[in-house]
Amino acid sequence: MTAKKMTQRYSGRLAIALLAGAFAAQPVLAQDGAALTPHQQLARDIYRDVIAFRTARGQEQVPAMVSYLVDRFKKAGFSDDDIQVTDYDSDGEKTQGLMVTYRAKAGSTDKPIVLLGHMDVVDALAKDWVRPPFTLTEEDGYFFGRATMDNKYGITNLTSTFLRLKAEGWQPSRDLVLVFSGDEETGMISTEAQAKYVAENIDPAFILNSDAGGIALAEDGTPVAFQVQSAEKTYATYELTVNNPGGHSSRPRPDNAIYELAEALGKIAAYKFPVQATELTRSYFATAGKLTPGEMGQAMLRFAEDPTDSSAIATLQANPETVGTLGTTCVATMLQAGHAENALPQSATATVNCRIFPGVGAAATEAKLKDIIGNDNVSFKLITDVTESPESKLRDDVKAAIRYSIDKRYPGLPILPYMESGGTDGMHYRALGYDTVALSGAAMKASDMFAHGLNERLPVASFYGGLDHWYWILKKLAE
Repeated sequence: MTAKKMTQRYSGRLAIALLAGAFAAQPVLAQDGAALTPHQQLARDIYRDVIAFRTARGQEQVPAMVSYLVDRFKKAGFSDDDIQVTDYDSDGEKTQGLMVTYRAKAGSTDKPIVLLGHMDVVDALAKDWVRPPFTLTEEDGYFFGRATMDNKYGITNLTSTFLRLKAEGWQPSRDLVLVFSGDEETGMISTEAQAKYVAENIDPAFILNSDAGGIALAEDGTPVAFQVQSAEKTYATYELTVNNPGGHSSRPRPDNAIYELAEALGKIAAYKFPVQATELTRSYFATAGKLTPGEMGQAMLRFAEDPTDSSAIATLQANPETVGTLGTTCVATMLQAGHAENALPQSATATVNCRIFPGVGAAATEAKLKDIIGNDNVSFKLITDVTESPESKLRDDVKAAIRYSIDKRYPGLPILPYMESGGTDGMHYRALGYDTVALSGAAMKASDMFAHGLNERLPVASFYGGLDHWYWILKKLAE
């Protein structure tokens, strides 16, 4: 995989922002005034420590975090043979990947399970934050800090679960392999290399990802559904450039690079890609529609029944939470133009990010954009490597394990597979033919979703309430 030249996308987790159904359940584990159990304390310590590593591009802190985790695993009883650290060069910067194998009992023949997480983060500047971004802060019922959700909660939960099971002396019926990448938010060099290694040397039965999915909460805190990410849209970013001879600003030309580019962007903004639907997306809307009140819920149900319903499409496309599920989207995200205030622009460049519906492809999307613009003076340059991945099946055994774990917190909570509008490490494993689903243990309201943004947070109750999530799932799948 060649290095990407742009920061990778927002790993957008599909929050069911409008779901507010009246699902009765007990509250997540209360922590006010309660003493932490040894495992909760261990997890909190790990969480605090890994958040302190500024594992953003340009900081080269991933190796330090890897060293810290390796020390934790070794002290828990994992041997050198169980731990593999690999060096990578990601866009000219050193990073590392970490793999830890929990060995199966003697005589086991079941194929392994691989568990994913990423150690790197989108950077955060202390001057912009209310609290220090790389210090875990507990305040007003939340844990604040960069990657409290994306994805150091996943790293913490999987790591502490392995340590907990090891301390119990548990022996799984198959190998369990943690695969932590070091540049998911940027080049995905470690991700792709690890995926290739996994396919060639481990060949697991399936892949489970900690970096998406989870429990959707209504704004009043009511649990609505357990989301399972089963597909991802293809990520592709283009630079659109118009060049021009330029000149003195006092002598305007009839053509202008900025105006020409602006006209092209206006055409992209006005265009809606064809609506598409799969069995997965229709099933998602059929379930979500029953849980969503009002016009939006009705639109979901009508679309699930008839994906050509124009009224339902209009309602869903008007909502940022659902528009990405209906097809490909392309949007301008960055601009650069001109070189002096008193000179005509010699060039103008826009960055356009596309999230492409599975099966469409980047080449077809680029061709459509060029057709929409209809101007050969606008040049295109694909600046990201493209990984196109199919939908994954939610296997019966995985679904049963999720059901087992979730019923211990919210008995009967619906399980809702969905397609991610963003992207994760999972795309590379799907592309290699492995069923890969993401199932975080976190419970979140849409209004608490600040991944990649200022003052990222995770509810304290969600942190502790989800610590048994992977414990029960792995017990069920590898007992």
